[in-house]
Amino acid sequence: MGCKTLCFGLTLILFAYYIYTPLPENIEEPWKVGVIDALIKTTSLTATLLENMGLIGYAELFSMLLKLDQTVLISDENITVMDTKFTDIPVCLYLPKKKSESQRRAVIFIHGGAFVMGSCRQMAYDFLNRWTANKLGAVVVGIDYRLAPQYQFPVPLEDVISVVRFFLQDNILAKYGVDPSRICISGDSSGGTLAAKVTQLVQNDPEFKNKIKAQALIYPGLQAVDVLMPSHRQNEHGPILSRDMAIKMGCLYLTKDKALPQAVRENQHMPHGSRHLFKLVNWSTLLPEKYRRNHIYTEPIIGKLNSSYPVLLDSRLSPLLATDSQLEKLPLTYIITCEHDILRDDGLIYVSRLRNAAVNVSHDHIEDGIHGALFFMTTPFYLHVGIRISDKYINWLEENL
Repeated sequence: MGCKTLCFGLTLILFAYYIYTPLPENIEEPWKVGVIDALIKTTSLTATLLENMGLIGYAELFSMLLKLDQTVLISDENITVMDTKFTDIPVCLYLPKKKSESQRRAVIFIHGGAFVMGSCRQMAYDFLNRWTANKLGAVVVGIDYRLAPQYQFPVPLEDVISVVRFFLQDNILAKYGVDPSRICISGDSSGGTLAAKVTQLVQNDPEFKNKIKAQALIYPGLQAVDVLMPSHRQNEHGPILSRDMAIKMGCLYLTKDKALPQAVRENQHMPHGSRHLFKLVNWSTLLPEKYRRNHIYTEPIIGKLNSSYPVLLDSRLSPLLATDSQLEKLPLTYIITCEHDILRDDGLIYVSRLRNAAVNVSHDHIEDGIHGALFFMTTPFYLHVGIRISDKYINWLEENL
């Protein structure tokens, strides 16, 4: 009893400490964001302690808690919702009930969660995909790809490619009444990573007869080469996603070896033979000047990590490593970035590189935005910024798809 009381008391102290951590001045609903941020950081510390005790993996605790947020897929008066599989990969399928005189648009949505947690069955994603299907009269496919650390790179990417390849078949598109010329791939956070790479692969692969009309990337992570960009330094402690948490979870996508996250924290993880890639993510030339601030650019340090991870040179992991000739083939693109987000600069650099490659890009920067805002659109963690971002996303789809 005494031990439980002590643990409970320490948890309250930690929560109180985190909740009084200052937030950026322009954050909307700061008390709500503060509570969510404190809960996440308290959970992160608890997960670290439990992992060090050998009781549970770091990401496993988050995954278990998120499963409590998953909903049962139920059809409503406007949308038929199906829990099915495409090539053995679970998908959530949203089909408008209202008859259409023409073929429908389609959106393939890939959920975020740092590759280690989450599902298209989360209440917020179900809400978003249902809303998208209803407002656009579109078929929406949410993909439940397999997660790390049990299924590490490139398994989640391969799952998504498998679903996209299946869905883009003429007979499948005809089955669901989809117009082959009006298909979008979208995703948030790590889902944005997967969406960006899958779009690159589809557009550059002649085997795909049906191409993608548009891609929509919401605060995506797009590279693992340089983790000391200005946004990493400015938002090191969050809110919502801290640099340390992102590194821990991101590294689990590749390995359970503790040496990798230690090297990543110091920006010393890139292997020999990688320097030629730095120009593709060099924030000192590709980032708009207002976001560089007074930060001084230094290259990632090469060859410090004893274990070699050649996967860090793979553009399937880091879509920003795609060549200009590959980018030139990309479709109409929409990117949302958030000011208070460690991944902000990935999206901003992608905007620059796509525009340099003459790709038609629309970009919205949310000055008071935070990472993961889309996840907070349902009770008990309802945030107005999540609704604003979802409105921008759906309105762009309605106008451009």
